[in-house]
Amino acid sequence: LGLHSCGFWRPKSLLDAAGFTLSFSSRRRKTHQDSRALWKREAVQKYLETLSKEYQQVSRLLNADSINDLEQRTLRKRWTHLSPIAAAFQEIKEAEREVEELEAMCRDLDSRDEKQLLELALEEKETLDKKINMLCRKLFQLLVPKGKYDGSHVILEVTAGRTTGGDICQQFTKEMFEMYQNYADYKRWTFDIVNYTPAEIGGLHHAAAHISGDDVYRHLKYEGGTHRVQRIPETGLSSRMQRIHTGTMSVIVLPQPAEVEVKVDARDLRIDTFRAKGAGGQHVNKTDSAVRIVHLPTGLAVECQQERSQLLNREMALRTLRAKLYQQVIEKQLSQEQSARKLQLGTRAQSERIRTYNFTQDRVTDHRISYDARNIKEILGGKEALDKLINRLLEFAEMEAVTEYLENLQALEGGGC
Repeated sequence: LGLHSCGFWRPKSLLDAAGFTLSFSSRRRKTHQDSRALWKREAVQKYLETLSKEYQQVSRLLNADSINDLEQRTLRKRWTHLSPIAAAFQEIKEAEREVEELEAMCRDLDSRDEKQLLELALEEKETLDKKINMLCRKLFQLLVPKGKYDGSHVILEVTAGRTTGGDICQQFTKEMFEMYQNYADYKRWTFDIVNYTPAEIGGLHHAAAHISGDDVYRHLKYEGGTHRVQRIPETGLSSRMQRIHTGTMSVIVLPQPAEVEVKVDARDLRIDTFRAKGAGGQHVNKTDSAVRIVHLPTGLAVECQQERSQLLNREMALRTLRAKLYQQVIEKQLSQEQSARKLQLGTRAQSERIRTYNFTQDRVTDHRISYDARNIKEILGGKEALDKLINRLLEFAEMEAVTEYLENLQALEGGGC
C-alpha cells in the first residue's frame, strides 16, 4: 500500500496531517468565499475527483483476495473516511446536472402558455440550489479535520472592562453572561455557575460557568476575546445629552476534556475561605463557605462561592484550576502546531476586539469576518440569532481551513510529484 507517484493514493489525507490552523487575523483573505464559491474552484474539483477515484480504488482493493488482514484494516479505515466524502461529491454533481437540465428547459419555455410550467421549474431550481449549498457545507465539514478539543466541555469566564462615565461595562457583562446562559439552554447544554461577583449597581464584575454538552467548545471557541459595547447610559448627564459611551468586557473559553490529566500537588496550593457575596439570603455573610485557591508555582487563582457547602465549592474551584492548568498545555501544543498565520482562539489575543455591539444603531459587527447582524436584543437573547452568528463564524473558519489546505497541497505537489 504505497503512495502513488502523484499523491493519488494516500493512506492518510494530507488534510489530516498538514498542521495548518485557522485564523481571523489581519492577514486573512480580502474576500471570504462561501462554500458554493469554494466548490467551483478548479483546485477543489481536481482534489475531490482524486479522492473519488481513490475511493473507487480502495473499494476494489477491499474486494480482492490477495490482501492480508493488516492491509484490509488499513483499507477499511480509509474507505470509512472517504465514503461520505465521495457520496456528497456525487450528490452535488447529480444535483448540478439536474440544475443544468432545468436551465435548458427554462430557456425553451418562453411562451405565455408555458408560464406556469416555467414558474414550477424555477421553484425546483431554487430548491436544488439550496440543496447544493447545504451539500457543499457538509462536504467541507467532512474535509476539515475535527478540532482536537471540539467535543470538550468548557469553562467560560466573563470580566467587565473599564470605562469612563458609568457602569455600562458591568451591565454589559451581565447581559453577555446571561446571553451565554440562554444559549446553553437553547443548545440543551448544562450551565453550572462556578463564580459570580455582582457589581454594586446591578451589573457584573466577573463570573465563570462550567458548560457541558455536545460540541460545546466547537461552538464557543471563537467567542473568546474582547467584546465592545457602544450605548447611551440610561441615567445621568450622558443620558440627557444622548452621549454615546464605549466600554468593553472580555470572554475567556477554556476547553475541558472529559479526562483532564493534570497533577496538582497539594503543597503547591494555598486555599483560603471567606464569606460569600451577592444573592443567597441568610447564608450570605454568615459562613465562610466561599473558596479561593491559589496555585503557587504559576500564580493562577480561582474562586467559587456558588454552593452553600465549602466542600462543594472547593471541588468546583479545583476543577476550574485544573482546566486553567490544562489550558497551558494546550497553548503550548497550539503554538507548536500553528502555521505562519496567527491563531485567534478564545483563550488567546484577549486584547483584540472581536465584536462590537452598537445599541444606537441596533447592530452587532463581528470584525473578524466583517459581518453585520441587526437586532441586538435577539442576539443577546442567546437563541437562534446568536446561533446563526456563531455558525457563520464556523463556516468561515471551515472555508479558510480548506482554502489554506489546498494552497499547502499545491505547494507540496508543485515541489515534486
